[in-house]
Amino acid sequence: MKPLVKICGINDLNVLNALVAMNGIDFLGFIFYENSPRNVPDDLINVINKFDFQNKRPVCVYVDADEYFVKETSSNFQNPILQFHGNETDEFCNSFGKDFWKVIKVKDNTSIRDSIKYPNASGILFENYIKGQHGGTGHSFDWDLLNNIKDLDTKFILSGGINIKNVDNAIDTKPWCLDVNSGVESSPGKKDIGLIKELLNKI
Repeated sequence: MKPLVKICGINDLNVLNALVAMNGIDFLGFIFYENSPRNVPDDLINVINKFDFQNKRPVCVYVDADEYFVKETSSNFQNPILQFHGNETDEFCNSFGKDFWKVIKVKDNTSIRDSIKYPNASGILFENYIKGQHGGTGHSFDWDLLNNIKDLDTKFILSGGINIKNVDNAIDTKPWCLDVNSGVESSPGKKDIGLIKELLNKI
């Protein structure tokens, strides 16, 4: 079965307009983390609350943000999913009354089991562990580790270094959704519409 697709790290209105018009994308990700080259700029936030996402669902991405910041930024979107990248607890993630995805950084087999700490998550996103970095690293982890997920009743999202060259292998892990970010950029934070179309055609 073909996985769902999320394009993450959108920080430009022209790119957003192009992606909303494309078939084959299910989720659009917006990063609210100042240290990221993909952090959402104020001018985009100012127009987003009037934006028509059509049949695509926005995902708001956070790293150890406080409650006020999560509520304030996510309120600009209709029915967003919240995605948490830091050390947030299941209780904190669930306290907003919205669907949430929790990111698990994969070092080894035991990392996969960490997903059971988040029983309220509507999805678990697995990405590569790189010390001090939160997503957008362009590196994938050993996807063979996901063979151990079959006994976990979890919708999982695969992230980390997915691009045109390895997307077939990514699909072989049978994810519920693919999260694509740096693999479709011309430079950090700059989405390449041509690369996105190419990847979607391959999927």
